[in-house]
Amino acid sequence: MSMIKDVFMLYSADLPNELPSFERWYLRYHAAEVMSNRGPLLVRFLGYRPLPVIPEALDYGYYNLRVTEAWFRSVEERPAMVIGKPSGILDYRWQAPWMETGLPKPGPEPIPSVSLTVPTQPTDVFLAGKYTADEMPILRWYIAIKYPEGVPVEEGEDWFLNVHSKEVLEQPGLTAYFSSRAIDMPGRPATWVRLVEQWYADFNGWKRSVIDSPPKYTRPSWAKHDKYPFLEPYVDFASTFLMERADHDYLKEATPYP
Repeated sequence: MSMIKDVFMLYSADLPNELPSFERWYLRYHAAEVMSNRGPLLVRFLGYRPLPVIPEALDYGYYNLRVTEAWFRSVEERPAMVIGKPSGILDYRWQAPWMETGLPKPGPEPIPSVSLTVPTQPTDVFLAGKYTADEMPILRWYIAIKYPEGVPVEEGEDWFLNVHSKEVLEQPGLTAYFSSRAIDMPGRPATWVRLVEQWYADFNGWKRSVIDSPPKYTRPSWAKHDKYPFLEPYVDFASTFLMERADHDYLKEATPYP
């Protein structure tokens, strides 16, 4: 029995204007409703504020609003969630009382939210143990990927695991690299295939690795996007940049409804 986490990556087209309302809504209403519906089965509930980025990073499907992780002890202990139906006794409040229009519900949007469930421990570790926390700061490039429509998942996985991951290891500033395969959940089959983390010391290290001195990559025959990572931003490739620690621990900060 392995622990799992639900991952959500959120985007706003109206930053910084939306931020005060969103943060109040999430902590006062949404986090409380999630805790009420999940109860003691929810063992960790964390929020990360995406970092401001250098201009070059905006081309890589940058999600700018928030990343959240909800941890459970196992697939069996995670309450079922059926798309389009309430997730518990209480349905979610998508519009805060002070807002004229509601926050967008999950579903098709110009830039949709990203959600997937993965094991909390990586299923594939490509680079680890290179530094201690005393030797190197951590900039986390936090990535969700899937393969273009019509590409069999196992064909995409063969490229990612046996070709692409080996080439990424040649990035000059890479300090850690690991990934988890997404899990099909009851009532919610996986649409995204992987959660990937690539670590660097800072944005100088990221830029040197990705923009200035990248390794030579093998473009898969099925790719519709010509540039690294050969997956279309916001469609098959979503990413953001995080610090090593969450800025919100909702189990400590939010109060569930009765």
